[in-house]
Amino acid sequence: MHDFQPRNDHAQPPEPDGPEHRHPPFDARAARRLREALGMTHSHVAYGIWAAYGVRLGPATVAAWELGEESPTEAQLTALAGALWCAPGDLLGTPTTLREHRMSAGFAATDLALRIGMEPAVYERIERTGEWYGNDRQAGALAEALALPLPAFIGLTGRADRLSELLRSAVTTRWQAYVKPVAKVLGLARGQVEDALRQLHSDYQSRMVGTLNWGVGRSASDSGDAGQLFLDEVLDLFWDRLYPSRDGKEG
Repeated sequence: MHDFQPRNDHAQPPEPDGPEHRHPPFDARAARRLREALGMTHSHVAYGIWAAYGVRLGPATVAAWELGEESPTEAQLTALAGALWCAPGDLLGTPTTLREHRMSAGFAATDLALRIGMEPAVYERIERTGEWYGNDRQAGALAEALALPLPAFIGLTGRADRLSELLRSAVTTRWQAYVKPVAKVLGLARGQVEDALRQLHSDYQSRMVGTLNWGVGRSASDSGDAGQLFLDEVLDLFWDRLYPSRDGKEG
């Protein structure tokens, strides 16, 4: 390989401030591990990025990425993945936003928009605002294209508020009445959500009963505070009961 030293980074004009130029979550240790496995130096990586993608940066920038002192933009991360012979997702931390899930799956924004049957401008607006403007068919196509875990799918397609509302009603009243609407929001069979709702309802009621058994120094407001905390966290608690072995995603 060539021991190439590109020109100083300061020769580059500043990048415009847009979604495609923001910095995605970056796994610095993975980048270093992949580079070392290939027997490459920082200079080799910088040369590979320039030769294949026309992105000029110095070896010091590659080193700074690996040290966690800086992080690449989306364009730089794509180029880095190419230089390291890996997928962009191999260099990302845990994705949380739609843009991060798209990058992890290796799609350009325009390509994903066309894949799910959406105008690119509309899709880009979704990434920019975090608000879902698509229909159910497009939502399903998005989930399939990105292999989204169900919790991520619910959050990214604007269903989290509705689901939280149903769950709060289920735990404070008769949970059986909410099996069907919850299953519909999730796109699951009723039998898949019954146990989770039953457990959630039982946990909430147990917490409320427990705080009513006041001891010294306890007040009547303790019960309300405990109940409100449960309701505020009800969506996360539901995922824990639906997927008891999950580690940030369904098991």
